[in-house]
Amino acid sequence: MIPNSLHSIPNLEAVSKIIITIAKDEILSRFKHLQQNEISEKGMGEIVTAADIQSEIRLAKELTSLIPESKVIGEEEYDQNKSIIERFDGDEPVWVLDPLDGTRNFSQGKPCFCTIVAYCMKNTTYLGWIYDPIKNNMFFAAKGYGAWCNDKKIETAITPKLSEMVGSIGKQRREHLSTYYSKINTELPKRLTRYRCLGMEYVDLARGKLHFAEYNLLKPWDHAAGVLIMEEAGGYGAFVSPKRPYTPGPIINKRFVATYRDDIWNNICNYLLV
Repeated sequence: MIPNSLHSIPNLEAVSKIIITIAKDEILSRFKHLQQNEISEKGMGEIVTAADIQSEIRLAKELTSLIPESKVIGEEEYDQNKSIIERFDGDEPVWVLDPLDGTRNFSQGKPCFCTIVAYCMKNTTYLGWIYDPIKNNMFFAAKGYGAWCNDKKIETAITPKLSEMVGSIGKQRREHLSTYYSKINTELPKRLTRYRCLGMEYVDLARGKLHFAEYNLLKPWDHAAGVLIMEEAGGYGAFVSPKRPYTPGPIINKRFVATYRDDIWNNICNYLLV
């Protein structure tokens, strides 16, 4: 639940309007029109575009104007200044921003990208937004109050059999699981994939369009809002060993499994941990 001790709760409608407006101005305006001089490498095989940079600058300015004492941890600023991660330890609310999740997809003209915003304090995510500008869908959750897609509350989906499930797994792990289970002729998921856009994976987990996912390198701008939205819709996510929930903070390199329903988490872990 959102505690009384939380310094300030932002105007939710204003936050959504800011995210939508900036996505339209800085992201959609460049989609399939991105110039080569607007793309650059930033290490570890990742790229950054003018859409990422300009969106984050505007999001940081406009969101902190709603809560003047709040701080920002943005993916692109972190790339230049790692010390900003310490803002999680302060007493002020923190906006955690991934201005353009799925940058590689975006740069290649693939319509699978989004904007992610989380509102955190003391390593807890209280509010989360994921905006899909292509379909104009705003996903939102408030801790203890549920999750919505636009104005419709997201309801927990019915559990299918494993053979009907779709999971998100990295390429090497997909190959390993396929090889392992093909030898023992056991039931397999319908499909294993990777969106290359964590925000869209989380909203599909929330809606039951994706049934499970396995992650290893957890960055707060990728996961803080998504975990909240998924769990408020009836899903569950946890680190596997030792089992513990996700909390926003420094980048963590540990195995994390997310499922669209909490009651299948153990079974999915048993399937994955081979």
